[in-house]
Amino acid sequence: MSEIAVVHESYSFACMRCGHGWEQSYEIEHHVDADGREFVQYVVHGQVVPSPLSRPTCSNCDNHVVRIMRPGRVASARDAAHRQHQAPPAGPVQVPVPAGEGQQKDHHWHLSDLLHPFQRKAS
Repeated sequence: MSEIAVVHESYSFACMRCGHGWEQSYEIEHHVDADGREFVQYVVHGQVVPSPLSRPTCSNCDNHVVRIMRPGRVASARDAAHRQHQAPPAGPVQVPVPAGEGQQKDHHWHLSDLLHPFQRKAS
């Protein structure tokens, strides 16, 4: 029996229907059949699985419109989304007043200050 060449590959996947993202690592075994033809098998956790490059399936919605990307893309997108959704600390906005435009160096803005230019004068 000939030796089996094994290559390790990882991919990131994103479902274009439901937005589910995941990553998977594969052992790709290169074999030669009895007739001398080469073939490959994709193995995950000891189980032979279909090639993820032929028709990947979303594990969330079973759709086959799945984008395949280099490894790490799902994790980096999740990290970016997490950073983007972190709220800044609450508190009043402080805007410095240019020199010569008042005695205060800082002014705390209030909603009424911002709406003042838009308020109508009663006639």
